[in-house]
Amino acid sequence: MPAFSRFTPLISALPATVPFVGPEAIERNRGLVVKARIGANENGFGPAPSVIEAICAAAGETWKYADPENFALKQALAAHIGCKAENLAIGEGIDSLLGLIVRMVIEPGMPVVTSFGAYPTFNFHVAGHGGSLMTVPYVNDRENLDGLLEAVRRENAPLVYFANPDNPMGSWWDAGNIVAFAKALPETCLMILDEAYCETGPADAMPAITDLIDRPNIIRTRTFSKAYGMAGARVGYAISTPGTAQAFDKIRNHFGMNRVAVSGAIAALKDQNYLLDVIGRIKASRERIARIAEANGLMPLASATNFVAIDCGRDGAHARAIVDGLMEHGVFIRMPGVAPLNRCIRISTGPESDMLLLEEALPKVLQNL
Repeated sequence: MPAFSRFTPLISALPATVPFVGPEAIERNRGLVVKARIGANENGFGPAPSVIEAICAAAGETWKYADPENFALKQALAAHIGCKAENLAIGEGIDSLLGLIVRMVIEPGMPVVTSFGAYPTFNFHVAGHGGSLMTVPYVNDRENLDGLLEAVRRENAPLVYFANPDNPMGSWWDAGNIVAFAKALPETCLMILDEAYCETGPADAMPAITDLIDRPNIIRTRTFSKAYGMAGARVGYAISTPGTAQAFDKIRNHFGMNRVAVSGAIAALKDQNYLLDVIGRIKASRERIARIAEANGLMPLASATNFVAIDCGRDGAHARAIVDGLMEHGVFIRMPGVAPLNRCIRISTGPESDMLLLEEALPKVLQNL
């Protein structure tokens, strides 16, 4: 007699998967202490003092649920990015929004197009809803727009994922190419344009809001986790047409937002001077990481994000040895998960104290390989 399962066939068939092993788990499993947390693309420079002040002020009201309509945050975002509040959907970080988008579009067996080696949490959601991933290899460490478009047409895919700037390589396309790609898609295909790193990239990499706002098959996702330094607060948002944005209301967790975090996000939007200062520090830290890599015979790749991918010149086993070796010194970094991207390691920007630890540990690790 077959074993009884109380779960759906899909859930029973899926492996237990964690897209990213957190530094806390590494500390527990390996008995090590993270001294330089520069692996998860968090903003080690932290949020603005005004954000912390707003969070502290809101803490006394944490007994209340957040506004289920997210009215104040939508109004603040609309004014900031130049759209209407009805063009916005709010969620618990981009990861939550990605799961909702997949749920809205994908039924078991449907094809979904993405890049081979791109953001694994998106793949996690596709698998969780029974979708069938169709992956397109990177070309020259950059997502292949022509290849993605060809795959969408070939598979008649209802969903395609594309990040700009890209994770895990830090590469990017200019706005003109992105808009052309979006307009070339069949109307039956919904495009997720993941712009988690839009604030740290060059201005010409980001399409204007008006370029895509009237296209119902385009959803742009953004976050407060990166440039704004609020990864632990879990605040993300999607930009699309009112009809597409309203579709979230049918399935979203209406009381899922953190009231304290929402107050922090609104304060962050008001403090653009701090954001500009942090973007400058991120750029300087990227340059610092590149110099450290070059001093050790490694090749940093150009980056428009808050991390730098570094070509270690060999294969994934060699890159993994560097990641593991650095952790022995308390320096937490990560690496892409698939070949040929996994010849690289990926180091997040951070304060000078973290850079000094990296600078000291890296040559020691390389010498022992």
